[in-house]
Amino acid sequence: MLPRLALPPTHAVLIVLALAFIAPGLVGHDPWRAFDVLTIEVVQQMHLSGDWVVPRIAGEPWLEDPPFYHWLGLAFAKALGWLFGFHNAVRLASGLFMMAALWFLYLAARHSALHGEARPTGASAALLLVGSIGLMVHAHEAVPDLATLAASCAGLAFLFQSKKKNAKTGLAFGACLGVAFLSTGPLAPAVLGTSALLAHLACDEWRTARAARFLGAAALAFLVLAVSWPLALYLRAPELAQAWWHGATHARGGFGENLRYYLSTASWFAWPAWPLALWSGWILRREWRTPRVFVPLAYVLLALPAIAWLGPRQDINTIALLAPLSLLGAHGVARLRRGAANLLDWFGTMTFSFFAALVWLGYIAMMTGVPPRIANNFAKTAPGFVPQFELLPFLAALALTLAWPYLAFYTAPSPTRGVTRWAAGVALLWGTFATLWLPWADHIKSYQSVALQLKSTLPAGAGCIAQQQLAAPQRAAFSFHAGIRTEALSVAGAQGAPKCPYVIVQGHPRQETTPGPGWRKLADVGRPGDRGERYRLYRYGG
Repeated sequence: MLPRLALPPTHAVLIVLALAFIAPGLVGHDPWRAFDVLTIEVVQQMHLSGDWVVPRIAGEPWLEDPPFYHWLGLAFAKALGWLFGFHNAVRLASGLFMMAALWFLYLAARHSALHGEARPTGASAALLLVGSIGLMVHAHEAVPDLATLAASCAGLAFLFQSKKKNAKTGLAFGACLGVAFLSTGPLAPAVLGTSALLAHLACDEWRTARAARFLGAAALAFLVLAVSWPLALYLRAPELAQAWWHGATHARGGFGENLRYYLSTASWFAWPAWPLALWSGWILRREWRTPRVFVPLAYVLLALPAIAWLGPRQDINTIALLAPLSLLGAHGVARLRRGAANLLDWFGTMTFSFFAALVWLGYIAMMTGVPPRIANNFAKTAPGFVPQFELLPFLAALALTLAWPYLAFYTAPSPTRGVTRWAAGVALLWGTFATLWLPWADHIKSYQSVALQLKSTLPAGAGCIAQQQLAAPQRAAFSFHAGIRTEALSVAGAQGAPKCPYVIVQGHPRQETTPGPGWRKLADVGRPGDRGERYRLYRYGG
């Protein structure tokens, strides 16, 4: 008989579980569509141009996010790009931010817990963050929101150091707000800063003379950091600074539609943190003016309408809710009714066992062709993909799979057993997918083959290349993989001759939209198995 795993998990167990979740899939694949490829292309443009002030994709300004994540990603690329490859090294910044987020959230929960509950509450908060379904993919992409998540968790940790509410901890808290501002803009620091201010007004134990020193030092540190990049951008290009601020503070989409979208998205994205947070809020409702309840509750109630007001409707914005929901939910784990705790435990164990078995079944089908029906489905969705056995990923998946029965059958009874097994199940599911299925997923998601096919069709020194209906992620991918820089299609001259002799048009496979008369199609390409996108290259005239 193996020894039982004691709960709540020790630091060593938490670190192993965190690494088992974060490490698989962080490297070893091309930049994927949307956020991953956009961020990596911005970092590459910084590397090529030496300009760290103006983020760019395909040579044009890209002002969706401030550049703090890109700065750290570039540092990783310069230091480790020779070992992992440029884009993989950039993505290591996400691994660092995720580890920081888990550690600081653990500390925040410990600092905020009652005497005797510090260790289980801290472990529960970190486990709830690992177990959040929405982070399963985004935690392994190059996304600035992970820097904001880490900064927010660090800010909560410094905020709850109630015995050290002095100028030093205030400076640290303000620095965290400044990093969040430099990562994704004003939303996160505004929400967390307002929650801290309200807590110092509403919570008796925080309404002391030291509060003014703490808040004053925090405001000073935040302003010094937050103004740094916008000021540099303004001195470089005032019109770009104004455009960034307008985009960062003006709503995109209607509030009602955005709110419904985020409520629906959070129902799965923040599972199981949000039902536990609801339970904590209810069971601790008479203690709502204590910091451990007031701060995360105010944070959630401010963050939800804030992301709904600003928009746009993107699931990644829901990351802003994860830290406070995990923190509040952690206080309710030990207070769960036995039936609810057993249901979470049983549901997580059965669900992740089932889906991990499906991952292995799919892998066996890809490698051996048996069962043939499943193997054919993989072949249809990824034409041209030839599976190859790789020993190290196989052994990593096998180790995760063998560890799972131990957690399922040799875990000591504890209020934290349900969240421990849930977080371990998420690590198992993602880890087996990222080690066994990653080459197949990369084959159908990468734009490298499309970019290289287009580049091979273009003659050397093609000059100006226009684009029509080409989305930002595709522009970023073509620039990263093939150095193809495009600009908007325009017509100039008395005879209507185009400014650029070549144009790339993004469209549907069954519907072709030509740029106009006089254009001749040179290429019609798409990703393997993609039935929704085609990329057509045209040349004007002969």
